[in-house]
Amino acid sequence: MPLSTYTDAAGDAVRNIGDYASNLVTPTIRLGVTGLARSGKTVFITALVHNLMSGGRLPFFDPAAEGRLLRAYLEPQPDEIVPRFEYEKHLADLTAEPPEWPESTRRISQLRLTLEYESTKFWKRQLGRERLHIDIVDYPGEWLLDLPLLELSYEDWSRDAVKRTYDAARNPAAKAWQEALAQTDPAGPADEARAASLSDLFKACLHGARADQYALSTMPPGRFLMPGDLEGSPALTFAPLDAKTETGFGRDTLWSLMERRYEAYKRHVIRPFFRDHFARLDRQIVLIDVLSALNGGPSAMSDLERAMREILECYRTGSNSLWSTLFYPRIDRIVLAATKADRLHHESHDRLEAILSLLAKNAIAKAQHHGSDVRVLAMAAIRATREAEAKKGGETLPCIVGYPLPGEKIGSRTFDGTEAFAIFPGDLPADPQEAMSGWKTGDAEVRFVRFRPPDPKPLPAGGFAPFPNIRLDRAMQVLLGDRLT
Repeated sequence: MPLSTYTDAAGDAVRNIGDYASNLVTPTIRLGVTGLARSGKTVFITALVHNLMSGGRLPFFDPAAEGRLLRAYLEPQPDEIVPRFEYEKHLADLTAEPPEWPESTRRISQLRLTLEYESTKFWKRQLGRERLHIDIVDYPGEWLLDLPLLELSYEDWSRDAVKRTYDAARNPAAKAWQEALAQTDPAGPADEARAASLSDLFKACLHGARADQYALSTMPPGRFLMPGDLEGSPALTFAPLDAKTETGFGRDTLWSLMERRYEAYKRHVIRPFFRDHFARLDRQIVLIDVLSALNGGPSAMSDLERAMREILECYRTGSNSLWSTLFYPRIDRIVLAATKADRLHHESHDRLEAILSLLAKNAIAKAQHHGSDVRVLAMAAIRATREAEAKKGGETLPCIVGYPLPGEKIGSRTFDGTEAFAIFPGDLPADPQEAMSGWKTGDAEVRFVRFRPPDPKPLPAGGFAPFPNIRLDRAMQVLLGDRLT
């Protein structure tokens, strides 16, 4: 085992002991919020904080439902080098005229929310109100897909990446990359311009695979899609190569240049993320845009299934003891949330949960075996639609009503975002296995339309009322409820 492994472990232990001592004064939960692009991470955090600070109606969140939640407020975050989650800016987007969805997560950020509450325990109530810090850590799910690279050599990663770019579903986005790869000799000279060109084409391939018309989950490296302040650095300027020979490559070859940068990426990008942020989480919610994958068809569903497996297998799961808290912290509660459930009638919400349960079945079983509590929910942190009924040909159809986003299409009609419309979204299949292979409602393929946020409701005393939601309180209860008793 390398010396650095022992050094990191010793440093982690010192930090964890410090965290444990701080928790004896004011308990703290580090709540990780992640998901692949466009899954609703920013909206979830904004809605959660807004509901708690504004006294939202949360019937399934025990502290609020029982009247024990006394106050919620933001405090300066403890990590000085981590960007702050821009809660105020995101809330301003949602309460603008017209309201807009906030920008997606593109980097790690953090927010400290403090809750003051009355304990359910008699002896604690005699001591006054209790406090709990919730450190919300927002990070792109694509970064999680990088963690398995720590165990892969450049040769192994290249072989897998090249194979995946030739998958039929990825071909439309990968043509230019494949043509360049076919003309590249890995044993050729270590040409900087050639390396940059190949890297750019590979990144374009990854971006293309995430386009709406394909709705595919991404493959690593995750920072290629969300580079942050590392954009343009040599550690992000590499690509897989197709080694058609087992012969070793010299130091001055293109292969060796790419290999060195791949290892630098693991050393300087992946390991610090795991050490400083990921390994310190106590609770986790993973947001999954299952409906977009359903729009993309069987290939997108298969790709999402693989991504979910790789993400969930990265977590240190299991129940915590004093020993593990100090030396090997584990995530003991996980919520898997199928987001944007407001695009469906409530009759299909349980079916959406069943589809997600099937997608993550093996990973869920593994986490539960280790002692983690894993829950699956269909959820909308902000509900953009309301339900209604429509009659067609003597039949009553359950519909949803909202403002489709500009450019959304239903049949031959394209929306401009200014008109509310009633839509029959179709029913999800009773058998979740059917969703993996594609299905139709009647004679039409199912397609789920995107909507703009609902109109905000100003309060007489200032500010805005919490937005309606679907099962946000249930997620809060799983993640936080046991720590507020």
